[in-house]
Amino acid sequence: MVRQMNRSDRNLSEPRRLSREEARKAQKLSHLEQWKPKTDLGLKVRAKEITDINQILDSGQSIREAEIVDLLIPNLYVEYVMIGQAHGKFGGGKRRIMRQTQKKTAEGNKPHFSALCIVGNEHGIVGVGAGRALESLPAKEKALRDAKLHIIKVPMGCGSWKCNCGEPHSIPFTAYGKTGSVEVKLMPAPKGAGLVVEDEVKKLMKAAGYKDLWSKTWGQTRRKVNFISACMLALKHAAQTKK
Repeated sequence: MVRQMNRSDRNLSEPRRLSREEARKAQKLSHLEQWKPKTDLGLKVRAKEITDINQILDSGQSIREAEIVDLLIPNLYVEYVMIGQAHGKFGGGKRRIMRQTQKKTAEGNKPHFSALCIVGNEHGIVGVGAGRALESLPAKEKALRDAKLHIIKVPMGCGSWKCNCGEPHSIPFTAYGKTGSVEVKLMPAPKGAGLVVEDEVKKLMKAAGYKDLWSKTWGQTRRKVNFISACMLALKHAAQTKK
């Protein structure tokens, strides 16, 4: 007589399925193992001559391979900005990370998808990248790769006269940035104030590692691409300011 397998026996005989996060990490590790650097900087990182991302950013070298960031910053913070909007009744669609545009051709409508990605280590390093493709997934991958290639080092400190704790929880001084009609003013805040900024800008500040920050804006801030670009430009100006 053949005994039927119950659910517990079946679970013991079959291998456990990986979760989505575990599968993504395994795929990333296999990709890094097969990676063959094409630049001198990539060869040095592969040979472990460079083990810290700050060595590259402080020397002013440009990153041409995204795998360099994957190796030096394994736990990278990744977030996408809500730049698109789904179709809804009376124009009330929900915000989404993909922005879809269409081009009229003789064969019909030709759609394109755009994405804006934010990466960082939450300790003073942040990057923003954009991607555009005929499908949504390649657009997200292009944006992620572009963000890794454009990471910068931003200053951190305690610039508020109400705090003076000396811990790196905010921006050390006021910074300005402007893109298009959007103008942004980032101001240091005392400890415990939190990120008093727009929701999408919070993603950028969290990726950079800021915990307390005030902001003031002018212009069409509904244009999220220009808004994030202006904030990123303000952080670049702060990084280039001589102390």
